[in-house]
Amino acid sequence: MKKLGKLFLFSFLAVFTFACKDEDENDSDNEPVVKDEAALSGSITSNTTLNANTVYTLNGFVYVEDGATLTIEPGTLIKGGPKASKGTLIIKRGGKIMAEGTKENPIVFTSSQAKGSRAPGDWGGIIITGKAPNNQATEPIVEGGPDARYGGDEADDNSGVFKYVRIEFAGVALEPDKEINGLTMGSVGSGTTIDYVQVSYGGDDAFEWFGGTVNPNHLIAYKTTDDMFDTDFGFSGKVQYVLGVSDPNLSDLAGASNGFESDNDANGTTNTPLTTAAFSNATIIGPGTPGSGQKFGQGAHLKKGTSLSIYNSVITGWDKAITFDGNVVEEYATNNNIKIQNTVVNGTIGKASSSTTAFDPTAWFNTAAFNNMIATQAELGLNTTAPFMPTTGSILLSGGANVTGFENTNFRGAFSTTNWAESWTNWDPQNTDY
Repeated sequence: MKKLGKLFLFSFLAVFTFACKDEDENDSDNEPVVKDEAALSGSITSNTTLNANTVYTLNGFVYVEDGATLTIEPGTLIKGGPKASKGTLIIKRGGKIMAEGTKENPIVFTSSQAKGSRAPGDWGGIIITGKAPNNQATEPIVEGGPDARYGGDEADDNSGVFKYVRIEFAGVALEPDKEINGLTMGSVGSGTTIDYVQVSYGGDDAFEWFGGTVNPNHLIAYKTTDDMFDTDFGFSGKVQYVLGVSDPNLSDLAGASNGFESDNDANGTTNTPLTTAAFSNATIIGPGTPGSGQKFGQGAHLKKGTSLSIYNSVITGWDKAITFDGNVVEEYATNNNIKIQNTVVNGTIGKASSSTTAFDPTAWFNTAAFNNMIATQAELGLNTTAPFMPTTGSILLSGGANVTGFENTNFRGAFSTTNWAESWTNWDPQNTDY
């Protein structure tokens, strides 16, 4: 085991159950798989590797410090909990995470609770901070208490690789009303690879970007409590192939759960860099009919000065598909700074009460390039249960267009006929034996 600086590892043998074989069997399948267990706490100050033969538990804020690299082997299991410890993994500016799982052996961050007892907010989540730009006057610090600032002027900053990773039951409240997201990215640079990541049953947003220039792909927000994809503080990356799925009985009761939520900043200023992020090939599936007492917003809530664009996508299952909120946002749309193109929605296209101009959002949407409004979800030809792919003859299998900065496609939504979510995802982590 490498020296871990202030990181404390306490290893002991775990007990594993395994199917009994006939006594006369002598093959290797009879051998129990025994893994060590280790608790992670404090700071990682030198290069460290977590191996797949050990099950790790996050205890409190675990920092990867400036100059250190945390490598996580494919197939490694990391648990968060108990809840009171607020176990959270934080990659600080100048630190790196090399978490490169595989399709067959993804890296899994999940609850330490037993099968059947897991819930959103059982532990913290993953925070990656970098040195790319944001639009705040002073270097912001991650909300909720972690000692981690983010921001700088290195657009191509590299925080490592985060690939074929699942994050389940994260989102504990670090402070009142300040829950952590499944994956929080603060000023993460374009040199970082984030690809094939599933966030499930989180207590807050699945993915949130605070500034930065990273260009993630193949993201899944599955039945999280709050927003699916939240962009703030001047995030300017390009994100392709994303799936968001709501649970009609799980929402943010203090606010409203959205598919996309996007601000320029908390005060709606025109501070630069503007939030000019773009998403292509997104499938955003809303709650349909929400459960009793649940609060859902819209498929895309564009507000507080954002200039977010959406291409080659489908937004369905929301009463409000897209809302333009505020005069600045309307102006950006009118001047072609916000683009929604080759996109299919069912639900209304509207504007919020803060909007006072004569901007007609429905007319704007209908005159944009190759957009479609449909009456019902059934017209899409889309599976709204796993694997969430279009059916034969679906209108989503065509109508897409090439967009500069993205991989070329001719379909709309996250999937065409290839299921990139196969094998590495988990649609029922509550009942998984970990």
